[in-house]
Amino acid sequence: MTKIDVFSKDLPALSTPLVLAVAKEGKELQVPTFPALRDFARAAGVTGKLGEVNRVPSPHDFSAAFVVFVGVGSPKNTAETLQNFREAAGNVTRSVSSEELAFSFPTKNREEVLATVEGALLGAYRFGKYQSKPTKTLKTLCIPAHDALSDTERAQLQTTVKAVTRVRDLVNTSPSELYPESMAKAFQKASKNLPVSFEKWNYRDLKDQGFGGLVAVGKGSKRKPCLVKLTYAPEGAKAHIALVGKGITFDSGGYSLKPSTSMVTMKSDMTGAATMGAVCLAAAEMGLPVKVTAWLCLAENLVSGNASRVDDVITMKSGKTVEITNTDAEGRLVLADGLTMAVAQHPDLVIDMATLTGAQRVAFGTRIAGVMGCQKDWIRDASVAVGEPAWTAPLPEYLLEHLHSDVADIANSSSKREAGMLVAGIFLKQFVGDTPWAHIDIAGPGFNTGSAWGYTPKGGTGYGVRTLLRVIAEMGR
Repeated sequence: MTKIDVFSKDLPALSTPLVLAVAKEGKELQVPTFPALRDFARAAGVTGKLGEVNRVPSPHDFSAAFVVFVGVGSPKNTAETLQNFREAAGNVTRSVSSEELAFSFPTKNREEVLATVEGALLGAYRFGKYQSKPTKTLKTLCIPAHDALSDTERAQLQTTVKAVTRVRDLVNTSPSELYPESMAKAFQKASKNLPVSFEKWNYRDLKDQGFGGLVAVGKGSKRKPCLVKLTYAPEGAKAHIALVGKGITFDSGGYSLKPSTSMVTMKSDMTGAATMGAVCLAAAEMGLPVKVTAWLCLAENLVSGNASRVDDVITMKSGKTVEITNTDAEGRLVLADGLTMAVAQHPDLVIDMATLTGAQRVAFGTRIAGVMGCQKDWIRDASVAVGEPAWTAPLPEYLLEHLHSDVADIANSSSKREAGMLVAGIFLKQFVGDTPWAHIDIAGPGFNTGSAWGYTPKGGTGYGVRTLLRVIAEMGR
């Protein structure tokens, strides 16, 4: 983990590689923390645009090994400033390979300091598990002494980054190595030194106790499904939140087979479960005064002689019957069983998260999640505040007609193309009753198939961790 240190020397006296923020105000270039370098920056071709990172030789009167000018753009309000600082800091640590960097940003308050450090730590992430020669990782991040973090700020920030890193690592792991049982063991191990209890339902338990969705999706694989429950229950908890995550460790589509090109990223179909587990552990490590239960619905959706067929009718944990009309609409089946278990405990709020529909990417693109349910505005506001943008979508009841079945209570998919994200949401709604609930579809932002940007790497992004931790913290106030 990156060490957060402070420096008290004047900038020219620092020997550590130095990072300076550059802003663009109208036609003027601004280097707020060291105005004397404005002409030097301009000569180096620096524009101050957000996303720009210019590494240049250190000026002759500076001791730093080199100087990095990073653009922060021209933010117009507080929210933009915080996000621009996060992204600018992440742009540097993501693209500059150095074991030590000193940051000097024109921070004016604690929020801006925390945003800068958070962005730098998130951008420093590297996944080198399968590389013979991994790239250098940032070991020490130095910030000015006047920006020094308190012990509490430092601990909570490090815990948040560790949770995001946990999700990214799990998502990026090869599916031959990460499967339902191994993922369950990873969370069991991670929970041992925390006030978090671990419970698991194995395949026999799932069959005997009527978890029809999990069984139907996972029975085609030799590596059978399981359900994991993590519980953090602090004394005097002010509220109880249940988190339900889709954990398809690899999704072939089943007999509704995906094209081979669409399978390339399907190791990421367990992102929702990874996120919910990591958030529960982080809440415990932070000591947040809220009870958190995380339900990880883990399965591998493969084709075999034992796999579910189209036209099969299954009985869910809730007792509702479902006609399988598309075996590639499997995430909603495992989530429905998890939601049934979650609402049975009467929490104050249930949130499920999943890489659920391609329709989410069509509607909102790859950086914005879709939020549905009765608590959608609260989730959206929390997501925007931490720089994980989400937008809300309705769940009109008429969409239930799209899931009509002649032989069962409901079908798991629609033959119509329109409103795919919403139809998936309306299916899930049938399993939550009157419990306050939100559904977050992260099919786009959960896994980055494009170029890295800001503090977001290619591959697993860890999207949603910081949003949920903010929601939990607000529930504890």
